[in-house]
Amino acid sequence: MQLKVMSFNIRVDIPEDGMNAWEYRKVMVSNIIENHHPYVFGIQEGLLSMIKDLETNLPEYRWIGDGRRGGNDDEYCAIFYDHQKLECIDKGQFWLSDTPEIPNSISWESDFPRICTWGHFRSKHDTDREFIIYNTHLDHISQLARENGTALILERVQKHTEDYQVPIILTGDLNSEPDNLVIRFLRGEETIQELTANLKDTFKVVNCKPGQTFHDFSGGINGEPIDYIFCTPECKVLSAVVDRSKINGNYASDHYPIIVTLEL
Repeated sequence: MQLKVMSFNIRVDIPEDGMNAWEYRKVMVSNIIENHHPYVFGIQEGLLSMIKDLETNLPEYRWIGDGRRGGNDDEYCAIFYDHQKLECIDKGQFWLSDTPEIPNSISWESDFPRICTWGHFRSKHDTDREFIIYNTHLDHISQLARENGTALILERVQKHTEDYQVPIILTGDLNSEPDNLVIRFLRGEETIQELTANLKDTFKVVNCKPGQTFHDFSGGINGEPIDYIFCTPECKVLSAVVDRSKINGNYASDHYPIIVTLEL
């Protein structure tokens, strides 16, 4: 089974962004997603109103997730999936804190509550094929929060691997460049809290030099990524790309979307 996966920080709706506010970008974001038509994609910084816009513009997709303050409040790390191709058979969300089941909980000097949404999916066309995808947005201020949050995610990934023995994918804005401990940990090069990961950095596997993925609506390639897609070892990485396209001379977000094709 070939699976196309996208991660896209769509930039929260801030009216002060002027012509870069969501009202002027929502069709561009939808068009980029439709152009790639991933089976599944994770977004970061989506408010419920923004998610509803995507739902309207992309009727073939359903989504899962809750706001980081609990319920519908504040930003989501929603996961969208093509419901004609995939069935969601389980889902959940936890907070990157010492109390991960408590909505709006904050730990480790994090500037905001941070969350990780996950979904367990089965192919509708090949019912033997299942996978689990995690989607997150790590804190932009606290390195301690990034490290501890990533360790918590890995613990959940390892438990799901043990319980279900299916491929697992992690998408997200990790607010970490490749030499950061968080990324080296996920690659299996370092330990955190005596944990060791065994994940593939899809950029690295296909020898992709992605350049920067956050560009603040200015474009450009020089720099390092902070957005990633990781996967468990049984996934074969066929391609990994960064979409730097403009639409009518404008960028759809202050991050570039990243798109990976896997063979499960």
